Amino acid sequence: MNPDFDPESLKVIAFDIFGTVVDWHGGIAAEVERALPGVDGSAFALAWRAGYQPAMRSVMARIASGEGGFTLLDELHRGILDGVLRDFGAEGRLDAAALHHLNTAWHRLPPWPDAVEGLTRLKRRYTICTLSNGNLGLLTEMAKRGGLPWDCILSAEVFKAYKPDPRTYLGVATVFDVAPSEVMLAAAHHDDLAAARVCGLSTGYIERPLEFGAGQPKDVSPRPENSLHVRDIVALAERLGC
Repeated sequence: MNPDFDPESLKVIAFDIFGTVVDWHGGIAAEVERALPGVDGSAFALAWRAGYQPAMRSVMARIASGEGGFTLLDELHRGILDGVLRDFGAEGRLDAAALHHLNTAWHRLPPWPDAVEGLTRLKRRYTICTLSNGNLGLLTEMAKRGGLPWDCILSAEVFKAYKPDPRTYLGVATVFDVAPSEVMLAAAHHDDLAAARVCGLSTGYIERPLEFGAGQPKDVSPRPENSLHVRDIVALAERLGC
């Protein structure tokens, strides 16, 4: 952690969502196994998530070339889902309504056990918001179902750019009329945090060793970067005096 870091200088904490605040692997695996008995839910969840970054890069390349507009994450997930169903030999097993319900499983992801308590404590002192590539409808339904007490929901949809585009990180500061240094990004992903630091944000690393499931534990050992490093969101609240 940066020795010059001062919690009093913070005004806004923006949270990455998938993996940081909610358990995407566990949530998706459970819904897949209910919808498609006999399919390995864990492997399916990992394959579905693996299509996420390539799909976003493709959209941004099309926008840069003037060949298309911004695409909501729900739409990206739906396109990826078709390919994963084929790969798992499950194409044609679900009707249109069941496909839609499965695609919106990303709206119903369960918060990590520490998330609601930690966010509630942080909210007493700071403005807390999402900063996710998830679309507004997805994030709003997720918050409603999971009891996530956001002051504001910000999304790639607002900025018409996905993280790690600088417009997303700097956009948080613009929305709240604060300096980038007065915003912290809290995330479980080092690449997200590194991009935020380039934009002048403070950063906090949240350990999520089981983000990819118990079968693929993640290395969450500290790295020599200027991030506050904590085990979970309750611990972040404690470190920030909340």
